[in-house]
Amino acid sequence: MSDDGRHGLTIIAFVGSVFSPYYAWARRRGAADPHDHCALNVALYGDAGKRWTMTERGRGALSRNETSIRIGPSALAWDGTTLTINIDETTVPVPSRLRGTVRVRPSALTGASFALDEAGLHQWRPIAPCAAVEVDLARPDLRWRGHGYLDSNRGEAPLESAFVRWDWSRASLPDGAAVLYHAIRRGSDSTDSDGRQNDERALALRFGRDGGVTSFEAPHRIALPDTLWRLPRETRADTDAAMTVAATFEDSPFYARSLLRGTLLGEPVSAVHESLSLDRFAAPWVQAMLPFRMPRRK
Repeated sequence: MSDDGRHGLTIIAFVGSVFSPYYAWARRRGAADPHDHCALNVALYGDAGKRWTMTERGRGALSRNETSIRIGPSALAWDGTTLTINIDETTVPVPSRLRGTVRVRPSALTGASFALDEAGLHQWRPIAPCAAVEVDLARPDLRWRGHGYLDSNRGEAPLESAFVRWDWSRASLPDGAAVLYHAIRRGSDSTDSDGRQNDERALALRFGRDGGVTSFEAPHRIALPDTLWRLPRETRADTDAAMTVAATFEDSPFYARSLLRGTLLGEPVSAVHESLSLDRFAAPWVQAMLPFRMPRRK
């Protein structure tokens, strides 16, 4: 988010894109190569308008080493202090160029990693929960500074096979950041609409600017208004009236990204929040819609 609150940006580099319909179709035919399903997802919000890119590319468009990765015309590189992201993509559904550079400078790196499922097949690593961000775009012509967050996810199985849904949020605090993670896993304590057994995984973590990580007792659960696609959203906060939806950035049949404002750990906060329904994602009618937001290029 920009320091003035007028702009937001999300960038995700996928190798074996978990939301790719092409990857899902390939897995149904047998063993699928994750390196053949890569994408740089960029979502830009704010005064310049909403822009979205998520072009999937094959193995020939991917190159990477310990400090850099290139996916087609875009690339990310780490020099020890700064992650530099060079973007050169085409937006959808209305084609336009999205080109420029984003620099992410963590205040510190954490060594923490968390298993999200009992088998340890899905790992989440909050690499840098506190970071300074510089955005310098040529198209559109946009420059701003703000604060951000860097993490990674690694999985050895499709998300929809391990999870029913999850809610996640990251809030800036005066001395760092707080992350809330609540995942409904396919497990043993409750059942979904198809009678499958589920259980839960909840994380409530506070991060200092020095990279320190401490857990805290998660506040009570609060239901947020459903999206226009009637996707349920929830979070946790200090009181029932302490967290509201200030803006909904993404509203799709299976995923929502929102800006929340309220109180957490006794502090007034703004939080980026996401809700993901893997049951919705796996539905055939949703899979049929995905290529319109995720075109594929060799």
